Amino acid sequence: MAKVSPKITPFLWYDTQALEAAKFYCSIFKNSKILDESPLVVTFELEGQKIMALNGGPQFKLNESFSFFIECDSQQEVDEFWEKLSADAIKSQCGWVQDKFGLWWQVIPSILMKLVGDPDKKKAQRVMDAMLKMTKIEIKLLQQAYDQK
Repeated sequence: MAKVSPKITPFLWYDTQALEAAKFYCSIFKNSKILDESPLVVTFELEGQKIMALNGGPQFKLNESFSFFIECDSQQEVDEFWEKLSADAIKSQCGWVQDKFGLWWQVIPSILMKLVGDPDKKKAQRVMDAMLKMTKIEIKLLQQAYDQK
C-alpha cells in the first residue's frame, strides 16, 4: 500500500540555512530523514512529520508565533531535547527555546498537561505557578507543586 502524503505540511522560511537547519533537526530526532533537497527548498521528515524549508532570503524571520511542540515522556527525554536544541540558542520561560536557526520549540513533558488539567483548581494552579518560574521544565518540581498540601 502506498504511503499517503499529508495534506498540510509546515513550511519554514530561512535566509540561506534551510539545508543546514534540516540536517541539524534530523540529527536530534531518531526517526528523521532528508527527503529531497534543492538550492531553494529542502523537504525533510521528523518523527513522521513532513516539513519543508525554504532559502527565501532575509526578508522574513521565524518568531514565537510558530513553534514545534515536543511532547516528552520522561525527564530524560526533556533533558535530551533541551540540551540539543538550546545549544547556541535563546532559552525562554516555560520550556520554550529558540534554536540557533531561529525556530521556536516547546519541550514539554506530557505529565504537565495532565497536572494543569486536574479538576482540583488549587493543585492545577500550583503546577502552573511552578512552571512559570522554569526555563527547562522539571517534572520533579511540577509533581512537588501538585502534591503540596
